[in-house]
Amino acid sequence: MKTKWFKNIAFTAIALTVAFSSVPTASAASKLSGKIVVNGSSALLPLTLQAANEFKKLNPKVRIAASAAGSVTGPQAVRKGIADIGACDWDASTDVPGFKKFDGQVANKVAVIPFAAVTNSNVKVGDLTTKQLQDIFSGKVKNWKEVGGADADIVVVNRAFGSGTRVNFQMKALNGTDFMTKGDNYKEVKSSGDMKTAIETTPNAIGYIDLVYVTSKMSALKINGVAATEQNVINGSYKVWSYGYYMTKGEPTGAVKAFIEYVQSKTFQNGSLKKLKFIPISAMKK
Repeated sequence: MKTKWFKNIAFTAIALTVAFSSVPTASAASKLSGKIVVNGSSALLPLTLQAANEFKKLNPKVRIAASAAGSVTGPQAVRKGIADIGACDWDASTDVPGFKKFDGQVANKVAVIPFAAVTNSNVKVGDLTTKQLQDIFSGKVKNWKEVGGADADIVVVNRAFGSGTRVNFQMKALNGTDFMTKGDNYKEVKSSGDMKTAIETTPNAIGYIDLVYVTSKMSALKINGVAATEQNVINGSYKVWSYGYYMTKGEPTGAVKAFIEYVQSKTFQNGSLKKLKFIPISAMKK
């Protein structure tokens, strides 16, 4: 079922326009109308698409276009006036390492995103320490046998600069150490969908991705003996996660405000959001 779901999303195109006028179950009472454009994080794209499909049943006169080219493109698109919502894996209203804040934008918290180090399913290593991850992603360790695996060259798959997943993985899984950026066994991809495909189809590959994209064709590694699970994020033992944000130019209004409030609602947070392996924002203590 999951494979079919991913095919339907068509990550290679990674853009979708949802037209709501023909939904037979739409509420006739809703008079909310307008068009909402969402751009940015591919980690948050599955959440946005699912929320849009549910929101359309309540508000048939609203149209939503959603696309994802990496977190930094979200607030950039809002600043340029070509998107109403910039999906981002960090609070872009503040400075973070590598990125200046986007003045005048409001960060609307919508989800908790757990990230995992992942390998192709042929890799038999299930647990790596922070030091081992640092050595692999910097290119110091090049063969799986150096970390307890088979005698095979490691293929490092990295996200391009501007990815929120990359920012969070570097800060929280690698403690800020640098990535390798070139080499025979190095690949760089633009989106979470591209990372999913690369890990699934490249023997001996390692990369990182948010949990919604993890499939049976890859393995999510434990880090320092701790698995990337909802429970371990909530209890504080697993550190590689972030809040997901919808950035807006000032406080949201109209249809944009209503859509954000729907994503933040208990109905969505405790329903579809959890099924997609995100974590409700209310589950966290901070």
